[in-house]
Amino acid sequence: MSSSILFFAVHTLAFVAGLALVIATIESTINTLIVPRAISSHFARWLYMNMLGLFKLRLSLVKNLTYERRDRIMVMYAPLTLFVLPFVWLTQVMLGYTLMFWGLRHGSLWESFLVSGSSLLTLGTIVFPEGRPWITLLMFSEAMMGMVLVALLIAYLPTIYSAFSEREKAVIKLATPAGTPPSPITMLIRLWRVGDEEFEETLHTIWLDWRDWFTGIDESHTSFAALVFFRSSKSAQSWITSAGVVLDAAALTNSALDIPHDVRADLCIRSGYVALRDIADFFRVDYQQDPEPTQVISVSREEFEAVCDELADAGLPVRTDRDQAWEDFRGWRVNYDTVLLSLASMTMAPYANWISDRSSPVIASQSKQESN
Repeated sequence: MSSSILFFAVHTLAFVAGLALVIATIESTINTLIVPRAISSHFARWLYMNMLGLFKLRLSLVKNLTYERRDRIMVMYAPLTLFVLPFVWLTQVMLGYTLMFWGLRHGSLWESFLVSGSSLLTLGTIVFPEGRPWITLLMFSEAMMGMVLVALLIAYLPTIYSAFSEREKAVIKLATPAGTPPSPITMLIRLWRVGDEEFEETLHTIWLDWRDWFTGIDESHTSFAALVFFRSSKSAQSWITSAGVVLDAAALTNSALDIPHDVRADLCIRSGYVALRDIADFFRVDYQQDPEPTQVISVSREEFEAVCDELADAGLPVRTDRDQAWEDFRGWRVNYDTVLLSLASMTMAPYANWISDRSSPVIASQSKQESN
């Protein structure tokens, strides 16, 4: 009697475990592909971070690693992870249904696996059992599950690449005023020299355009987390360094330049750090939610002073009260300093002053040497 009860308990537990695995996979798929908001998917995050670990291991095995070689290796990370993701989901479904078939005592564990694989992949190699309606229903449901996953993935990839294309248009466009690698100092000086009379109006347009851009990546890079790791078509460009350059340019404009205050720059900065924080939340990056304006940032007072001198030498109107200018800049930068550097490090971004050079000195120095 005790052995039969144990037998029943083991099979019941196997069925429940299989059902739980299938439900968890469905939840992960819905959160990743369907729900239009940043809902955490444990399976997806687990795959992203473990694949990233494998690529970092690959990088550690390469001798005389330059940034160019690192970039060629890492450019495959996001596409390969996307390629592996459906296999992970399908494997989880197949294993879940294997446990359910075995829980219903449909043959041995191996026979249950064969039934599950035949149903999921619609191979039709297993004959439907007679007089076992529950088994037949499970086979039908698994076959439908496989087709739905494939259909969702077919629609998923075009959406990702459309969002990637929209993101990169602004990154490429920024290279005109900000240079390659981009710099907020270069951006402000070039815009001033092109036409100082239209300088403020040009900045107005940039702040509005990039506020919309930040809103876009907030939606796309949290809904489709793989986009965070998609690298730009040019190795010296990156969405995260471009974001940092625009944020620093807006912060410098608000703090260091003696021009009428533009609330659009304020909104651009806020849109930027909110977007970066939302992306960081998906990957569980630690940062302070409400930092003090006087908190230490990665940019030193001496560096800020040097930038102010460079802007003044180029003819831009720089505020004479450097103490207040520094306090204002630090008050803006503290909102995005930690998340910006963390995301730059996580994505192994190319060199950019005040961004990737603070997150990974080795990568930054290699990238800077090659960009020069």
